[in-house]
Amino acid sequence: MNTLSNHTDSSFGKLLYERLFKNKEGVIAFILLAVVLLLVFPLCLNTFRLNLTGKYLCYAFVAIGLVMCWGNAGILSLGQGMFFGAGGYCMAMFLKLEASDPESTAIQSTPGIPDFMDWNQVTELPWFWFPFKSFPLTIALIFILPAVLAFLLSVFYFKGRVTGVVFAILTQSMVACLWYFIVGNQGFFGGINGITDLRTLNGWDIRTESAQKTLYYVCSILLLFCILVSRYVLSTRLGRVLLAQRDKEMRVRFSGYNLTLFRIFIFCFAAVLSAIGGAMFTLQVGFMSPNLVGIQPSIDMVIFTAVGGRESLLGAVYGALAVNAAKTAFSEAYPTLWMFLYGATFIIIVLYLPKGLAGLYDDHIKKWIFKLKPKSDSGTTPPSEDLEKEVPYAK
Repeated sequence: MNTLSNHTDSSFGKLLYERLFKNKEGVIAFILLAVVLLLVFPLCLNTFRLNLTGKYLCYAFVAIGLVMCWGNAGILSLGQGMFFGAGGYCMAMFLKLEASDPESTAIQSTPGIPDFMDWNQVTELPWFWFPFKSFPLTIALIFILPAVLAFLLSVFYFKGRVTGVVFAILTQSMVACLWYFIVGNQGFFGGINGITDLRTLNGWDIRTESAQKTLYYVCSILLLFCILVSRYVLSTRLGRVLLAQRDKEMRVRFSGYNLTLFRIFIFCFAAVLSAIGGAMFTLQVGFMSPNLVGIQPSIDMVIFTAVGGRESLLGAVYGALAVNAAKTAFSEAYPTLWMFLYGATFIIIVLYLPKGLAGLYDDHIKKWIFKLKPKSDSGTTPPSEDLEKEVPYAK
């Protein structure tokens, strides 16, 4: 009986390993990323730069979601800032309520409510703020709220078979509506200034250097976990069907698949990933503003994905890090010219690396490694044939 149990556990572990990592290269690439995030950066960067890197990693959550939604399912969303903001505002509302206890707000005309509400003559806490007095409920809403928003949007769009450019424009219009809604309700959400002066998380001061380092590690571990979950989703039949319909939609429909359900799921999944990034952003930066969830930030998130490689989960992380690091470096070194240098860098990458940073490895480094292998390995399946074997509908 014990032998059978051990055999079952071994088979499950082997199956899980094969689903998470196609080959040894995938394992090495994931371990390398984990080493860079958990060892190299904390040892080489000071607290300020490490906090900046943690901020960049928050955008990597959105980029991973776009890899799932855009790169592997062919659904381009220009409104991921909406879900990033949903998660960020949920966390900010909890932190603001904790910072607005009656003792800290005794000088206000109405103690016990956030300061921006008092400035706008709001005399009592709005009803929709009450759930954010509970930390467990706040965590739940960070997952539930973006998923519900994405579900409501995607049901109408995908049932009407709205895809491509039209879908991208509609998602962009929705994030614009959210921006105007937040700015127009200054008394409830802080308006254009956003929710600021966030200090503690359940009594723990998040502004100290030790807290910033701890939050960086939490963000990195969460990011690695999300990569594994995303890789598992792509390895299932759901992921293979999404990949197939991206290239041959009508053939997959004729095979009997209801693509609406598949697309709704992956869009909601990408929304939840973006919301996690938004919540971590609020914790590490200490505020949340509508300028972080508007049209321009949403387009920037697509740029991070394109630079890293829209079909690569690990490339999305490197893309978010590279683009944001370049933006910071250019703005610090060339305050008057950095926008031109930033734009030129992106144009060069698009022209010479159409598959992003991940394509640099797949198209050049991997081929060079295969050439160096002994002749006995010549029967190894070329990388270009992996897609055909994994997705029978793609051809």
